[in-house]
Amino acid sequence: MALYEIETKLHIMIGWADSHDGAVALAGEHYPDEEIMRVTKRPKDIWVISKGMLGVSGVGEPSDVARDCLSRAGGDKLHAIRLYLLDTGVDLHEAQRAIETNMSLGW
Repeated sequence: MALYEIETKLHIMIGWADSHDGAVALAGEHYPDEEIMRVTKRPKDIWVISKGMLGVSGVGEPSDVARDCLSRAGGDKLHAIRLYLLDTGVDLHEAQRAIETNMSLGW
């Protein structure tokens, strides 16, 4: 199996598949209404996201509230941020940071 990056208009998915067609099927299984824009076979067996690029400093801790919001939002980051705002009452910047940190930690 290889690691594939599948990009749609709203998401970038990373997943294991046996082939290009398998990666397309994987994306279609989880996000059937989204048009696939690009499928790329990753050159290594690891996916790395720079915390500095995301604006995350220090070691981030997984947040059960943020992960619950991401789950309820079906992975839609903006909707998850709105849910986090409603659930916790924090400001927009803090909600965005919590959601994006948990996305980078592989919710």
